[in-house]
Amino acid sequence: MKTLTLLRHAKSGWDDSVARDFDRPLNPKGHRAALAMGRHMRSLGLAFDHVVASPAVRVTETLSEIESGFGTALAPDWEKRLYLASAATLLDMLQELPDSVSNILFVGHNPGLEELVLLLVPGGSDLRSDVEEKFPTASLAQISFDTDRWSEIEEGKGVLKRFVRPRDLDPALGPDR
Repeated sequence: MKTLTLLRHAKSGWDDSVARDFDRPLNPKGHRAALAMGRHMRSLGLAFDHVVASPAVRVTETLSEIESGFGTALAPDWEKRLYLASAATLLDMLQELPDSVSNILFVGHNPGLEELVLLLVPGGSDLRSDVEEKFPTASLAQISFDTDRWSEIEEGKGVLKRFVRPRDLDPALGPDR
């Protein structure tokens, strides 16, 4: 059994005057949402053998808040390929993982994360429908696969075990009205 957890970075600040998209920091709501998601991850008892994250500023700040709420350092491998990666690139990265890793956490960006869930999980479930609607910032999706080899991960073979959005934890963390 292999388990993939996907975490989208928290809400970033478009008002900050940074030269590159890569350098955009979180806004205050993003900090709160990431902290809440970290606490929720701890309450679920999640554990990861390996963490791979985009090195973008909004991801590094998200992980800092996640770790505060989670109560554990995640020690990610910073992987440039995760920055704005497509679903195809993410799938390639999954299939390259050593089979000694059972539970992986990818922390990155949309649309790639959302598209990967839709690629790996067949239609028909309410959770998948929620992802189809939107994979908001600071959301977490967890997919399991009935295989012992990452190289055998294929389209439509995953089971979406959970999809948690910040607004599911605190309505104030939902979309601005």
